[in-house]
Amino acid sequence: MNLIFEEIKKGNRQVYKTFFNKNYEDLVIYANGYLFDKAASEDVVQEVFIYIWEKSYKIEIESSLHGYVYTMVRNRCLNFLKSLKLTDSFNALEFNVNLITEHVFDSTSEENKKIVYHQILKIVDTLPDRMQQIVKLKFLHNFKYSEIAEELGISVNTVKTQLKRAKSKITELITSILILLELHQ
Repeated sequence: MNLIFEEIKKGNRQVYKTFFNKNYEDLVIYANGYLFDKAASEDVVQEVFIYIWEKSYKIEIESSLHGYVYTMVRNRCLNFLKSLKLTDSFNALEFNVNLITEHVFDSTSEENKKIVYHQILKIVDTLPDRMQQIVKLKFLHNFKYSEIAEELGISVNTVKTQLKRAKSKITELITSILILLELHQ
């Protein structure tokens, strides 16, 4: 039996507030690992806490409250991404693996691969607007060059040039991150 959750069910605001204060920041960081958007991550975590407070009477927790809350945050993040039609950004951005030479990437741990993927997504968000649009249409929405050109009212050659420039920028920054990760180990 989870004593903290039992107190929350009884309406103990102090226990709830303590639980919130102790876990909020870590849960936002966890959510941000899925969403890459701090404001959206904060919204998701706040929704989870509101749900726990308002619906505690009907929640049955079979494991720990801590595990339950993390699972709720993860599921809400995945639902949020589905609503954006971005269900699996790691597979959707598979091209990123090709940006880095095979031997360097093969020597990188699973944890470091996740860091690299997260950084690639952040780098894409820093690209100039038009380049960012082209990269997202190509690798998140699987548009063909001609479809991107038509969608944005530009030539196919412009699409190719922008993708080459984006790849060059991403490769440069990711190589720096990999070097730092290798030095850090």
